[in-house]
Amino acid sequence: MQTITLGAVEITRIVEWHAPAAAPITEIFPDSTPRMWRENESWLAPDFWDPGTDRLGVAVQTWLLRSEGRTILVDTGLGNDKERPDRPVWSRLRGDFLERLAAVGVRPEDVDVVVNTHLHADHVGWNTRLVAGEWVPTFPNATYLVPRADFEHWGRPEAAAGPAGAAFADSVLPVRRAGQAVLWDGSDGSDGEYRIDGSLALAPAPGHTPGSSVLRLASGTDRAVFVGDLVHSPLQFAEPGCDTCLSEDQVEATRSRRRILEEAADTRSLIFPAHLPGHGAAEVRRDGDKFALSRWAPFASI
Repeated sequence: MQTITLGAVEITRIVEWHAPAAAPITEIFPDSTPRMWRENESWLAPDFWDPGTDRLGVAVQTWLLRSEGRTILVDTGLGNDKERPDRPVWSRLRGDFLERLAAVGVRPEDVDVVVNTHLHADHVGWNTRLVAGEWVPTFPNATYLVPRADFEHWGRPEAAAGPAGAAFADSVLPVRRAGQAVLWDGSDGSDGEYRIDGSLALAPAPGHTPGSSVLRLASGTDRAVFVGDLVHSPLQFAEPGCDTCLSEDQVEATRSRRRILEEAADTRSLIFPAHLPGHGAAEVRRDGDKFALSRWAPFASI
């Protein structure tokens, strides 16, 4: 099962890519120690960490939401035909993501809203596709919700040379030029949120990138939060102070992660990270100044 319903919102998991991380965990999590991983091996292995190879399990996936009659995508993965020289395994892909969407009844023209939790290359790839040598929006009828702080950060001339600058050029700017991007920030609503509908609202959670955000779901008695890259491994439940080498600001990312995990634990929200394999999402409870697993989501494990 890759579809669940929370309140009146249906959530489907679309997995584009799944593989071990290229680097060992101590490089990805420089603040972690081998002891932390060993102490949590019983529930991290094998889905989230392979002790034999010391590699993290990584999924690139999109969360498909159906809410109030609209079709919403949360993060759009890697995309096809993109040049990613810093990550050769992601370069010039020819994957079947659109076919996977079609298998659950969604055509590109059916998508109403695209949420980019932040603008790293593995979250914006299917924003666009290559048509006659030009990058055009993949979802022609969608509004793309883009964090303003990230757009301004990678819109600087000096940012163009980096890997995120390439993704900005081929997967974000074409959407903006097509008039389909809405740049939002915490000033859009009186409570610091950008409300999508009665059940869904975006909120800033900076650190991983300047504009990193989370999507909160509240429908009936059910609660969830789509946290993007605030969590790369369930180890960060048990060790919320461990950030990855991938964050622009590790101190601020850790602050945001702890705040969102506290909120999720207190509201019994299901946590949906962008890259978690296994069952894909989890509920946690407070455990002193850390967090412990309460339950996995009922998605089929990958």
